[in-house]
Amino acid sequence: MNNNATPLKLTRIPSLKTVEDFRAHVASLGIALPCEDAIVPGSASPLVQPVEAVTINGKRIGNRWAIHPMEGWDGTVTGGVTDDVRRRWQRFGESGAKLIYGGEAMAVRPDGRANPNQLIIIEENKGDLASLREDLVKVHRERYGTADDLLIGFQLTHSGRFCKPTDKKRLEPRVAFRHPILDRKFNVTSDDQVFSDGEIEELIQCYIRAAKIAWDVGADFVDIKHCHGYLLHEFLGAHTRPGKFGGSFENRTRILREIIAGIRASGNRIELGVRLSAFDFIPFKPDPSRSQPGKLGPGIPEDFSRCLPYRYGFGVNPGNPVEPELTEPIEFVRLCAELGVKIVNLSAGSPYYNPHIQRPAAYPPSDGYQPPEDPLAGVARQINAVRQIKAHLTKHQTPNTKHQTPVLVGTAYSYLQEYLPHVAQYVIRNGWTDMIGIGRMVLSYPEILADAVAKGSLTTKSICRTFSDCTTAPRNGMISGCYPLDKYYNAKPEYQQLKEVKKTVGG
Repeated sequence: MNNNATPLKLTRIPSLKTVEDFRAHVASLGIALPCEDAIVPGSASPLVQPVEAVTINGKRIGNRWAIHPMEGWDGTVTGGVTDDVRRRWQRFGESGAKLIYGGEAMAVRPDGRANPNQLIIIEENKGDLASLREDLVKVHRERYGTADDLLIGFQLTHSGRFCKPTDKKRLEPRVAFRHPILDRKFNVTSDDQVFSDGEIEELIQCYIRAAKIAWDVGADFVDIKHCHGYLLHEFLGAHTRPGKFGGSFENRTRILREIIAGIRASGNRIELGVRLSAFDFIPFKPDPSRSQPGKLGPGIPEDFSRCLPYRYGFGVNPGNPVEPELTEPIEFVRLCAELGVKIVNLSAGSPYYNPHIQRPAAYPPSDGYQPPEDPLAGVARQINAVRQIKAHLTKHQTPNTKHQTPVLVGTAYSYLQEYLPHVAQYVIRNGWTDMIGIGRMVLSYPEILADAVAKGSLTTKSICRTFSDCTTAPRNGMISGCYPLDKYYNAKPEYQQLKEVKKTVGG
């Protein structure tokens, strides 16, 4: 990372006109991010090969790209579906991806929402969720001829520290433990906001009921969300919490084990996935010495000198919490395999307190900071973490292994822009990951990988340039979407509101 006083000067991806330019820039950064010479069209592309090793709900995944779950802030106040939600899911179907990994985060109960318009997976919303899934399948089948190899999962979540269930601007956090840095940022002022063991037992039942609803409306699997600082991810870092849900690795993973045991005990045959932040970093903030009115400074770590060894995160070096430490994440993925989890989707960090780790971007969201490193370094960090985890699993998989190795879905590809297919082809062909997951890129350009395979080229005017408007908008109470590139959103009144917000915060 750039820790000196000289402002970081980014080389923008569109300025890299050839693969050779891209490789030269990557080499100048000293990072491992290989790519292929050209986009491979047609059946020879690694991206169109089915995932043969695992079947999910009796189906195999028909190609190698997945759509990540994304919150839209655009459901009804009772957690139901609107036209904005339907359009987004239809575009997921149009994308050509054969794995819709979660669609978007669905709260397992009303008080666990990250915003007052988040979908809620409860009995009252079953009809909406069923029709949402049916719309996606219909669009996909019409465009691609079949949906027999299309897998759709629902992501189950409780937002924990980031709950805003009743007001777009008012946090109502519930947490796994008291955090010496994040408590100040997210309005945690009392031990009463810490979940008791009894309350967690009640919450586990909510996950089990939500999984039954997902099965009833036709989902192929549920994702038990353990990423981005949301509640179950925070429990993985609950080293300082007493009792049966904190301290040891066994205790910190107890919630996952009890949710899965409860799903199976209920007779529910739905398949299982887990989205995991494979590593975390200390929270970051804009450097106050280099921030000005209307201009965010570059990100710097919060002062952690009084927090060492750092016992408040997962997959982070306790002696130097700006470094990943993958020992426990590897152990966690192995546990997932033992529990029958078929897919593990690997992300990192949190969009709320270290967004450059979670979502490398050229431009910050309104509550973020300027990039402290070239975003390609963040891309490489995530891609290589997935590579390490997959290599470990492959090394220890033998014919006598009782448990099937999960399909691994990689993250952080959107910032690659023009070179996304080139890198994706390489990592699939060389076994660094099983699948390529894309999120915000789908908002502007759902068909990016379908185009790559069909034409061997991309429509450059549709490529996400990581302006972060899809994050800045919901941070300021507006629905999420690609305001710069999607005419559907830049025709909305929120577009002008967003421009005014960005002028104020210097995003």
